[in-house]
Amino acid sequence: MSTFGDFTRNIGLAMAGKSPWGSNNGEDSGGGGDDPAQDSGSKKPKGPRNPWVSGTPSSTGSDGPRRSANVEDIFKKRGSGGGGGSGGGGFSLPERPGGKSWVPVAILAIVAVAILATSTHLIGPQEKGVVKTLGNFTRTMEPGLNFSAPFPIETVDVEDVSGVRTLRIPDSGQEVKLILTGDQNLVDLSYIVRWNIKDLADFKFRLVEPVETVSEAAEAAMRAAVAEKELNETFTGQGRASIELDVRERMQATLDSYQAGIRVLGVEVEKADPPAQVVDAFRDVQVAEQNADAARNQARGYAQQVLATAEGEAQAFDKVYEEYRLAPEVTRQRLYYETMERILSQTDKTVIEADGVTPYLPLPELRKRATPAAPVTPAAPAQAPAQSSAQGGQ
Repeated sequence: MSTFGDFTRNIGLAMAGKSPWGSNNGEDSGGGGDDPAQDSGSKKPKGPRNPWVSGTPSSTGSDGPRRSANVEDIFKKRGSGGGGGSGGGGFSLPERPGGKSWVPVAILAIVAVAILATSTHLIGPQEKGVVKTLGNFTRTMEPGLNFSAPFPIETVDVEDVSGVRTLRIPDSGQEVKLILTGDQNLVDLSYIVRWNIKDLADFKFRLVEPVETVSEAAEAAMRAAVAEKELNETFTGQGRASIELDVRERMQATLDSYQAGIRVLGVEVEKADPPAQVVDAFRDVQVAEQNADAARNQARGYAQQVLATAEGEAQAFDKVYEEYRLAPEVTRQRLYYETMERILSQTDKTVIEADGVTPYLPLPELRKRATPAAPVTPAAPAQAPAQSSAQGGQ
């Protein structure tokens, strides 16, 4: 109850224009708070203390009346006294021995480091650099430690000139490249171009898009080379090697005419296939061609066999003729016997010419009759029903 009463009394004093916490000049505000005699007779304030009154003493002395703190007092307390004041809590640079600031020295050090970093260049063994003075090309830098004017007066661009760069045509995201051959057929070709930088200055400043230029030059050279070949030549190893060499030479001539500063190292054909729409028909044609080649090879083999046999017989006849010239009668009789033997050996008749002998003797037939025939024994199960039927009849 007392707490509630004090609360209502303080609200009433506040509405009357008086502070419920007492005055700021040390007057007593306890009790009624409006008795001047009581207030003038006491030096120490009575009653509850104002919580908003700062504990900072006035500038006139530590024993004087207290007053509320303001923003100026807070910043004076925190910022005054350099870095050694009792109320210091902010960040500040230390002073030099002469009392000067370190800020100019720090700025000069940062500028010196920036100048040194942009003026010194270490070029790798496979690299070269181009120097541009205010945006214009002036010179090139060789491998090693090189120096230039600081940025932005001179800028240096470093490129790898010895490394092999690879360009695949068509790219994985591009469509199929169909090329027309010399015999009016289409072939799907994919190939790889390997190149590097021959002259860095020309490579950087002669062409706007060097890589795109290499791709277009390779495609133009490949179409021109394939147009001079037939379809079957693009599928064979020898034909591919010829195409790769031709494309490389054409590309190098084109890029040299542009002064591109590019060296073509090689071209490799990865795939040479017919278009996907005619793959089945193309395979059928290949099968038919293979069958035709097999038939031709078989005919050539038979012709060579017949020719070899004829040549052998001709050589044998020449030898017989030489013997015939030496002994005509003997050779004639011998030829007759050999001929008759060869003919009559294939017939089953024997003809003899002798006195008292029948002119025709069927010797093969007699030989067949003289051969005893194998006896045929009846099967046992076949006789059982006959015996049973005979017994039944009896």
